[in-house]
Amino acid sequence: MSDASGRLALLRATVVIVARGGLRALTYRAVAAEAGVSHGLVRHHFGSRDQLIADAMDFGIEESLRASNMINSELTVEEFAAGIESLAARQGDIHAFQYELLLESRRRPELRETAERYSRSYREAIDAQLRRLGVDEPGLAELVWFALDGLVFNQLVHPGDVEPALTRIRALIESAAKG
Repeated sequence: MSDASGRLALLRATVVIVARGGLRALTYRAVAAEAGVSHGLVRHHFGSRDQLIADAMDFGIEESLRASNMINSELTVEEFAAGIESLAARQGDIHAFQYELLLESRRRPELRETAERYSRSYREAIDAQLRRLGVDEPGLAELVWFALDGLVFNQLVHPGDVEPALTRIRALIESAAKG
């Protein structure tokens, strides 16, 4: 296993461990066992538990954005609006990990910057995509982000039909693009 693939395996394992057991389940041994490597590699790659958490959050954000349509520069307004969706079903572990970290950041100030990066990254991606599509409506990117964040959280806790809300979000985006 190369250094880069080992690091990636450890980040994926961190997401899985925290998503399933919360931050209290996050140990070097648990991450190493999930990744199928020696626990010494965790410290080698990350140095500290907090660095592992921060890097896993960045990994989760990148994976989530890549799997969404928030950063695809080839989309039309209609395609972007149609692609707005809850990622909870496809990336439940990543989002559960992120929410665990967000809640922990309330208790641990040293994690606040990592938690702030979460919100900032998604809002900026949505805002950039809307601007690229010619939508410059103040507050719309934040509204879309808050709605999607709430939808994903709700889908993790109480899976159900969110299509009516997604339809309304899509209509708002399409309307803003026309107006």
